[in-house]
Parts: sequence; C-alpha cells; structure tokens
Amino acid sequence: MIMQGVDVQNTFVIWVVAAALINADGHVLVQRRAVGRSMAGLWEFPGGKVELHEQPEAALARELHEELGITVALDHLEPLSFASAPLGEKHLLLLLYVCRNWVGSPVALDAEALRWMPVEALYSLDMPPADVPLVKALLAQGVAVPSRS
Repeated sequence: MIMQGVDVQNTFVIWVVAAALINADGHVLVQRRAVGRSMAGLWEFPGGKVELHEQPEAALARELHEELGITVALDHLEPLSFASAPLGEKHLLLLLYVCRNWVGSPVALDAEALRWMPVEALYSLDMPPADVPLVKALLAQGVAVPSRS
C-alpha cells in the first residue's frame, strides 16, 4: 500500500490533488504560485498535498477552501487523470479532478493571481512539469466545454 510519506521501494511518494474548476464558459481556473514558494511564478491547477489518513477528495475540498475560499461538495469532484513525476529525491503523484459546481467566488488567498482560460490556452503558460500532461488529458476528454443554457 502506498501512502503519503511512506518509503516505497526507496522512494518517498508525495500525494497531491488538484482541481480543474470549469466555469459556465468552459474556461478553467489556474493560479500563479506566490513568490517565496517552490516553483514561484508558475501557473498551476489549485490544490495541494493529501495529509496522512485523509481521503483525496476531502483533501481537495479542504485545499480549495484554504486557497480559493470556495466550498466544494465531495460528490462534485470527478476524477479525470493523474500525473507521476520525480521531484528531487521524492516522487510526486498528482491526481486531477474536474469540478463544475462550488459555492462562492474563487479568490487568490494563497496565490499571486488567478486566471480563467480556455484549456488550449493553458499551453501558453509556464506550468510545473506535472501539470502539463493534465492539460492534455483535459483536451483529450473534452471536459472543458461551455454549458448549454
């Protein structure tokens, strides 16, 4: 069993969850990492680390509240894809969820800036290496499309 912080085959695995928040226009929210943090200035999907004994969906709902001030019901988080990448001597496993429903308006509480963008435009941003394949997954699945009224 692989868990956050457990040495698996001599590799420390860090579990991270992220959300592709999709608005009614089919745009996805990204945030710019703040100065003083690792990978500062890069654009990423909002989210964060899964704590020990925490379910990924609960961790993501917690992180979205802490980072954006929004409330997300766990059943509004739809698993989409994951990315696996080395991170120094550790290894990152990033789980991406799609979310179309939340309560509140996202505010940059833990980032320099927020930006709503069409999925294909995300390729123009400087992103952490683990986020880039998630853009491809969003495009391949066709999940970021405008809602029909």
